[in-house]
Amino acid sequence: MPAGRLSTAALALLACASPAPAAQDAATLKKEMVGQWELSTTERSKTCVVTLKPDTTPQGLRLELEPGCAAALPFTKDIMAWNVKGLDIVRLQDAAGQPVIDFTEVESGIFEGLRTGEGVYILQNLAAARSLAKSMDQMIGDWSMVRGNGRPICGLTLTNTEATGDNFQVFLKPKCDPAVAAFAPTQWRLERGQIILMSDAGQSWQFEADDNAQWRRVPDSADPLIMVRGQ
Repeated sequence: MPAGRLSTAALALLACASPAPAAQDAATLKKEMVGQWELSTTERSKTCVVTLKPDTTPQGLRLELEPGCAAALPFTKDIMAWNVKGLDIVRLQDAAGQPVIDFTEVESGIFEGLRTGEGVYILQNLAAARSLAKSMDQMIGDWSMVRGNGRPICGLTLTNTEATGDNFQVFLKPKCDPAVAAFAPTQWRLERGQIILMSDAGQSWQFEADDNAQWRRVPDSADPLIMVRGQ
């Protein structure tokens, strides 16, 4: 949106001068949201397909939930319509127009919403979400941690066995480097393009894909730690 490139002061002046830009922003967002979306827990252990439609109903804008939504995400049984509130809030609402959950965009095509006492939920384009699921399936299996010089220091296995929350189990193989053994990751997940390993002590290591189809620990260091496919 062109207004997004203006300074804060300029935006404030425009807001005072005319409500038109804000109305246009909301209208644009409504158009962009029409289509199929996946509503899920943060790591997609529970999912629900939501189809947002442009039709106006007494409750708001029309939507359709796939039949399994209420079983996967019980709060969805209260969702009767959707709308855009303010400039950038996508609201899934009940029959009275009250929010069941509000979403804001955190990166292109990915929205986050918080339900008090339950946690964060994700709303993202269905095709993109299914692409992520395929990517996650491709992560399952044996990996090696190596240093920048290619020296292997540990073997590990990423599984699709559910652990706590939306994480999955990971197992270290014997004879790991002391630094990795001390970290002792037991869970992993794929989140926003990163492999995240987590220990029972609450520590986490993040790895990002590089140009060589490897996963490099971030932030980078002089002696990088890299995850590669292998026994």
